[in-house]
Amino acid sequence: MTLGFIGCGNMASAMIGGVIRNGIVPAKDILATARHAEKLKKMEEELGIRTTLENRQAAREADILFLAVKPQFYAEVIGEIRDDVTEGQLIVSIAPGKTLEWLAEQFGKPVKLVRCMPNTPALVGEGITGVCPGKGVTPEELESVCRILRGFGKAEVVAEHLMDAVVGVSGSSPAYVFLFIEAMADAAVAAGMPRAQAYEFAAQAVYGSAKMVLETGKHPGELKDMVCSPAGTTIEAVRVLEEKGFRSAVIEAVGACVRKSKGM
Repeated sequence: MTLGFIGCGNMASAMIGGVIRNGIVPAKDILATARHAEKLKKMEEELGIRTTLENRQAAREADILFLAVKPQFYAEVIGEIRDDVTEGQLIVSIAPGKTLEWLAEQFGKPVKLVRCMPNTPALVGEGITGVCPGKGVTPEELESVCRILRGFGKAEVVAEHLMDAVVGVSGSSPAYVFLFIEAMADAAVAAGMPRAQAYEFAAQAVYGSAKMVLETGKHPGELKDMVCSPAGTTIEAVRVLEEKGFRSAVIEAVGACVRKSKGM
């Protein structure tokens, strides 16, 4: 099986690295494109994959072709490769806002499409990807795509009407979490802790808390209550977060992200 990647920015690089590390597809069977030869040379040296400046070559050779360019370039790229894509290939989109219907219209002929939305923790093998198959994609073909996506984290099949929610709750949310970690570290620095140590404490606390949610199966509210002793330090911090509208701010931010995704 040959995997093609049109575009090899940070997300595509993370996906390719995970696929290779987990032995899902050998590096020699991956072909990636980019606009600049320098970028391709770096990818060849670091990952051992094949590269080309020609998007059409990747479209002709790939069994599964990932469109890993920014959303604003999708129409241009699809117009370029349209005649080289066949009905037997799987075309995987990772762009927010580009629906299966829109993608099908751009190709203008029957193609097997899969929408997915990964996130940047794929870089460390801890991503989560929402996946939505289009018409004509068999369960076996969908599983092939999911197996690739699991090479850098988890993959969950969702209905297409939920894909914008996926963008808000996971695709973009690492930025919210990084902001939270930075803010906590700043507070620790204000309390006298060295900055490098503050980042380590804040990041590990977030990592461990997330792991507790996933591994215990307990509701986040229950886990919160376990930390909040009567008249203690934690409940005082929670009181201030509630007073400042912490949860409301997060809900509003995710909602704004979802609306932006729908409009792209």
